[in-house]
Amino acid sequence: MKMNSLLIGALLCGLSASVLAAQTLTLSLDAVAGGPGKFAAEEIRREAAAKGMTVGDDPNATRISITVEKGGSAVAQSYRIRVHKDGGRRVITVCGADAVGAMYGGLDVAEAIRIGAWDSLKDTDRKPYITQRGIKFNIPLDLRTPSYSDCSDAGQANIPVVWEREFWAAFLDAMARHRYNVLTLWSLHPFPSLVKVPEFPEVALNDIWRTRAPLDDTFSFAGKDMVRPEMLANHEVVKRMTIDEKIAFWRWVMQYAADRGVQVYFFTWNVFTFGAEGKHGITSDMDNEITTQYFRASVREMLKTYPLLAGMGITAGEGMPETMDSEVKEKWLWETYGEGIRDAVKEDPRRQFRLIHRFHWTAQSNILEAFKDYPGPFDFSFKYSVAHMYSIPNPPFITPLLENLAPGKKTWLTVRNDDIYTFRFGDPTYVREYILNIPSPEKVLGFYMGPDGYIWGRDFLERNPDTGPRPLVIEKQWYSFMLWGRLAYDPTIPDSQFMRILGARHPKAPAYLVFRGLQCASQVMPLITRFFWGDIDLKWYPEACLSHRRSKGFYTVRHFMEWDTMPGSGVLNIREWRKRLTTGKVMAATTPLEIAAALEGAAAAALGSVEVLREACGEDSELRKTVVDCEALAWLGHYYAAKIRGGCALALYDLNGEDYERRLAVEHLEKALGCWKRYAQVRDAHYVPALYNRVGYVNVTALTKQVAGDIEIARKWLPGSLKDEGWRPGTERGFRP
Repeated sequence: MKMNSLLIGALLCGLSASVLAAQTLTLSLDAVAGGPGKFAAEEIRREAAAKGMTVGDDPNATRISITVEKGGSAVAQSYRIRVHKDGGRRVITVCGADAVGAMYGGLDVAEAIRIGAWDSLKDTDRKPYITQRGIKFNIPLDLRTPSYSDCSDAGQANIPVVWEREFWAAFLDAMARHRYNVLTLWSLHPFPSLVKVPEFPEVALNDIWRTRAPLDDTFSFAGKDMVRPEMLANHEVVKRMTIDEKIAFWRWVMQYAADRGVQVYFFTWNVFTFGAEGKHGITSDMDNEITTQYFRASVREMLKTYPLLAGMGITAGEGMPETMDSEVKEKWLWETYGEGIRDAVKEDPRRQFRLIHRFHWTAQSNILEAFKDYPGPFDFSFKYSVAHMYSIPNPPFITPLLENLAPGKKTWLTVRNDDIYTFRFGDPTYVREYILNIPSPEKVLGFYMGPDGYIWGRDFLERNPDTGPRPLVIEKQWYSFMLWGRLAYDPTIPDSQFMRILGARHPKAPAYLVFRGLQCASQVMPLITRFFWGDIDLKWYPEACLSHRRSKGFYTVRHFMEWDTMPGSGVLNIREWRKRLTTGKVMAATTPLEIAAALEGAAAAALGSVEVLREACGEDSELRKTVVDCEALAWLGHYYAAKIRGGCALALYDLNGEDYERRLAVEHLEKALGCWKRYAQVRDAHYVPALYNRVGYVNVTALTKQVAGDIEIARKWLPGSLKDEGWRPGTERGFRP
């Protein structure tokens, strides 16, 4: 039966390809569609050529026209597709409200060719559900001008990558295909790598450096020692570039982005002066007048140097004392960023430059007072799921902010993914629900998503990569990026469309099994993180049941019994579950054992798909790797399920002293150890151990010893030892009304 289904699928694919190959088409492009329209036309030509279709001037061929509506009132980025006959000839008209909308419509046509839906293409009207759909990219520009993620293997490996035109062309092409339109680049202090400041000529940096010094996990969580003397002393020049060549490079990146409908922003933390410290009397002292002048001039030059830069994001960040009065912080930010932007805008009054102020260790009232004279769009930003977007689809942390948000003001959502660095994700149901729960556009402009502990550049985790350059993370995890971008643009896209896309990507495999395997494996992370909650990245890394060693390190079964669940998740922790169980109180919430059962169900379903898909992989390297990811996540899900069950049994033994419960706990934890060993075997056969920012060094196989330690904890447990040390929920770190 399996072989029959594979054979039928192959025959259908061959039939579809042969039918398409017999077709010809012509393509016309409205000049107003500009760079975005040209990209869509290129995508149509590429997909047509891949299917053997002829693109030319045949008057009898199917005609595709990409246009922009003249003087219309349609929503920006929206488009309509119309399909009709003209004298026996098929005509497909794409009409965008603007160039970006025309591009998105054209990309729909290209996709229809690729996935075999060309002949069934029909009239369509689409508009963006979330208007601003972005990516958060901590950018490792140079050893001397680091991001918050540079003290990691991926950070150092990607320093030369972010200076490759080939990288940005592929990255921005993928962003456009997936319907992202905002790219935010985050750096502690980017100016020396990006601009020349006439008043401070010694600051601009030539060449690209990275360190050869071994890194460790002792870096400050506040970023203050991101550039250490030994790192500078033992550096290598990975690329020779003058500051003028760097400026030309980033102007090219921003133009390429604009031609894909993507706006570029730079975000900073403050006050950091890496790369400028000590030059011209510059220090990181906020009271240093020279430092204030330097920041103001650098911001001015950013606007002047990069006409396509859409805006900047700022933070009253870790370079400022947390206890400092926010009025003092905001005064400094206005005198540097605010006045620097005003200086540039005075020279070019038509320039619209958006400033995004993060809610971080500061008060809204002081922000509004300091920036009351800002000459342009001014928004806020908030960490929506704190560090864990893969938890629950309706995080509660933003509620106090929205209730107190000043009239007329809006916020962006920082959607942090510090859950999944290694594996592919693919659950459209979760993504769709998350998107639909984003608060009203009256108060929320959009989002940008990304990690702090990892770099979304090229992937350096794979142990045995295919030949050629390392793949881009956005290419390796294409399905995940597609789900978030496409569903943010249009959450009504049905699962059947994604199944069809997967089928075209892996034509020799049953598409529904690829879809199901990814979806079920992807349920593991949200389930465990809503049960075991560590709000910020250094407190919880679910791929390894780990926090930074300066926090708790490896989380034992004791931690699982004593910890709290995610606020707003409706999940009981083990202590509360035990209390309700033994007092006869109604549970009225999801219990730990129900989470365990859900983990087991998702893991079993994923493994069921994996067994069939292995036979279908053949020469499909990407599918083989996808199967590996699904299998690894399934065993991780089984591990967490058994660990939760062990914690529940041990909690009952702690209360009643019945040895049966202790033996049961040991039994569950022995099963957990077996599942962890399977997880480590699958994971570490394909991925290397790595040093991550803020989590530290992660070696899954080496953690097996700590996993086994849970069994000894259960064996030696004394009744009455359970403590109440859980995480206590509050508002998101840093927000003050």
